[in-house]
Amino acid sequence: MCQHQPRCPLASAPDHEAASLVAFHPEQGWGLLCNGVVVFDDTGALMPDGRSTPVHGMALHRVSLGQAA
Repeated sequence: MCQHQPRCPLASAPDHEAASLVAFHPEQGWGLLCNGVVVFDDTGALMPDGRSTPVHGMALHRVSLGQAA
């Protein structure tokens, strides 16, 4: 359960990648968001239910900045 204020968007929300980064492993190319979404440095994502999302531009910027909570 998200403890951030304001709360992070749910994994099912269109803006799910706006959730706080809670784990960051740049050497492996991925980060875990508060809502359970795993973002990859190739800008793809893996949803908590196992679905993958297509590659696009948001995740690379977040992960490359290392914005861990």
